[in-house]
Amino acid sequence: MKSIKSIFLLGVALFAMIGAQAQIDPVDKNGLAIGGYDVVAYFSGAAQKGSKSYTAKHNGATYYFASKANRDAFTKAPSNYLPQFDGYCAWGVAAKDTKFPINPETFDIVDGKLYLFYNGPFDGKTLDTSLDWGQRTTELKKAAHAKWPTVKNSK
Repeated sequence: MKSIKSIFLLGVALFAMIGAQAQIDPVDKNGLAIGGYDVVAYFSGAAQKGSKSYTAKHNGATYYFASKANRDAFTKAPSNYLPQFDGYCAWGVAAKDTKFPINPETFDIVDGKLYLFYNGPFDGKTLDTSLDWGQRTTELKKAAHAKWPTVKNSK
């Protein structure tokens, strides 16, 4: 009985680890933004899943929030909370001139703006693009903002 319970718990742990490293598009095929994460909560220092109970639509995407207060803050001033580069990986825009998907649990707030990053498997290893971003924030931030108008219109 203990071995079945241990195997089950190991499976749950592995599933959680895989899920935590899942890369998503900023807006999925159903119109859900940032994998259902609360874009307002990031500004409190936490990547937090939102709830279907607190939603708001913006530019055709549906955003989930962890609380009514967060939803209300967003609806009053969405531009204060929306991630940069339409939610694509900031490092991908800056360093690779492309749109990478993101891991919604990997983020940075710089000068009051939200930046999201790819953090997951790549060539048999884990690539956390926020690490390079953290070492070269000023340089990469400047490059990303300069490149975004061109990258935005690319496929």
